[in-house]
Amino acid sequence: MKNKTLNLRITERRLNKLKLYAASKEKTMTQLIEDWIDRLPSPEINNNSDAHEGCTS
Repeated sequence: MKNKTLNLRITERRLNKLKLYAASKEKTMTQLIEDWIDRLPSPEINNNSDAHEGCTS
């Protein structure tokens, strides 16, 4: 698997909160974010609409 990079703009307060939470769980920030993404439901494929509708990337 080839890793990709995600750049994210968040407030310093949120970044510090994430760092502290990760440390308290003995996980990296990447692990926490990956765990959260993995819990998202799989999107249903709908041929009538754009799968990336609303995406700002």
